[in-house]
Amino acid sequence: MNWRITWLVVSHVIGVGLGWWLAFRRGDLMGGLIALFVMAAVAVSWLVWDNFLGYRVMRWMRRGMPDPLPWAPNLWGEVVEVSRRNQRRMTRKTQEAEEKLQVFLEALQASPIGVVLLDEVGRMEWFNLVASEHFGFNGPSDFGQHIINLVRDPQFVKYWVQQQTGNGVVIPGRTHTAQRPVRLTVQFFPYGQGKRLLLSRDVTAVEQSERMRRDFVANVSHEIRTPLTVLSGFVETMQSLPLSAEENGRYLELMAQQAHRMQGLVQDLLMLSSLEGSPHPDLSERVDMASLIRQCVDDASALSEVLAVDAGEPAHRIRAEILAPDAQLAGSRAEVQSAISNLLSNAVRYTPFGGEVVASLRLLPDGGMQVAVRDSGPGIAREHLPRVTERFYRVDRSRSRETGGTGLGLAIVKHIAQRHGAQLIIDSEIGCGSTFALDFPEQRTYDPDAPNAVQRPQESESAPVAAPDVPL
Repeated sequence: MNWRITWLVVSHVIGVGLGWWLAFRRGDLMGGLIALFVMAAVAVSWLVWDNFLGYRVMRWMRRGMPDPLPWAPNLWGEVVEVSRRNQRRMTRKTQEAEEKLQVFLEALQASPIGVVLLDEVGRMEWFNLVASEHFGFNGPSDFGQHIINLVRDPQFVKYWVQQQTGNGVVIPGRTHTAQRPVRLTVQFFPYGQGKRLLLSRDVTAVEQSERMRRDFVANVSHEIRTPLTVLSGFVETMQSLPLSAEENGRYLELMAQQAHRMQGLVQDLLMLSSLEGSPHPDLSERVDMASLIRQCVDDASALSEVLAVDAGEPAHRIRAEILAPDAQLAGSRAEVQSAISNLLSNAVRYTPFGGEVVASLRLLPDGGMQVAVRDSGPGIAREHLPRVTERFYRVDRSRSRETGGTGLGLAIVKHIAQRHGAQLIIDSEIGCGSTFALDFPEQRTYDPDAPNAVQRPQESESAPVAAPDVPL
């Protein structure tokens, strides 16, 4: 810029000096005027040309500096080059900022917490997909809507009006129903110039877990309190009253039964705790399912004989029906044995004496394996089937206590099934008996002879257990 001004001043000085020299030193007034005119014409032409170049550069800049670049020598060429460099620098910074913003928004979208950005008056500027699911927002069409117009829960409105922050409230979600409850915790946090950040989190599982914990503690307390009360009563009776040897023997036998019941309850609770706190079984251990089922059947037969002798009734007819003699399961032998033993024990305890209990093993069409326990007991009403695997749930409480059950057997079976990727399927009907089946997936099933062997029962020619149809 400085050299342009210097060149303009110098050219004017030279032109004025030349005209003065011609006019006053040489006496050539016309020559001096011509020199001054030429100098003025050159200056005007230069100014016109310079303004033309400046106009082209300014028009190019106003159009967003597109390609191709305008031809502009000297100063205007430098202006074009510097502007283009600045444009590239700003474009690069803008792209970097947009990429960072996009990464930030993607992180918010991936968050399991609902996020809503509100302006100074409560209009929604942005929200993620989780918030849309929580509150039922409808994409970009709800941008600019006031939050109170879309979330009208009275507790939420009160929370908004009171301008509280951090404490939060718990409200029902948009899809909340009595059958499928959805509970959300909502909190506001200020940010920026009067703006607020709304965070929502689904606490349905937390509330259900807390409720289950309370119910579990209450049930455990109730289950243990009953035998303790009986034991305390017998102890007090034996301490305060003179009893005969026969009465003492009978009281001690009843006390032993209650103590055994509490011991079984504690063992089942420890088993559940161990199942919930340990990693799932890997695929390294293989279990010979045919021998395991036979062992469980022998144990169930021994239990049936003991119960039958005490009751003076005939024992149950318990047998194994093996359709896949070489089948092996990748999993924990101890856990699978516990699951099968629980199913057989339940069948023995709830099936009338002299009834039939069958433990079967077969391969499934999809390559998996099914272990089923079928009995000829009284059956279970359909309305009870979805809940029979809950802890301490009993269809008939008095009948359960008479048979010595703890109410945790099927809960243990369900946990073991889940840990092995299996599905517990229950098929039962009043008066027609029950079938409890464990369907193990193909990846945990191994049978080297399955592709070519003909599957035949080893101990019976009865038909295999029909596929149950009531999944839990």
